Amino acid sequence: MRKRTGFAILFMLLLATEILIGMYATGWVRNYLGDVLVVILLHAFARLMSPEKPVRRFILPTVILVFAFLVEFLQLWGFCDRFGITNRLLRIIIGTGFSVIDILSYTIGIIPCYMIDHFVTARMKKRED
Repeated sequence: MRKRTGFAILFMLLLATEILIGMYATGWVRNYLGDVLVVILLHAFARLMSPEKPVRRFILPTVILVFAFLVEFLQLWGFCDRFGITNRLLRIIIGTGFSVIDILSYTIGIIPCYMIDHFVTARMKKRED
């Protein structure tokens, strides 16, 4: 459990930051920084819930990045409008506008996740030796 405390703290800080960005931020902070941070938030949540030792250090960040891309392409397709989603919170969470810059933001945000998994896996392997 002690090993997951860092991910729990990171998740809570990022969640609070994302909520504040969603409520109060404008400009580049809302448009770009929020997208960079959301993939790190998803990674922290997944690591918090996942087994102690990652099977492969690159799998989780890759799955999260593919998920983020999928959500972005659903926005291009008009997912919320096609399925009649009118709830404001759901529309904010899912998103309603496609942007190539969002894809770039997700890609930038996932880089620290690859690094975290690399260092955590290397540290765990070192302890086993």
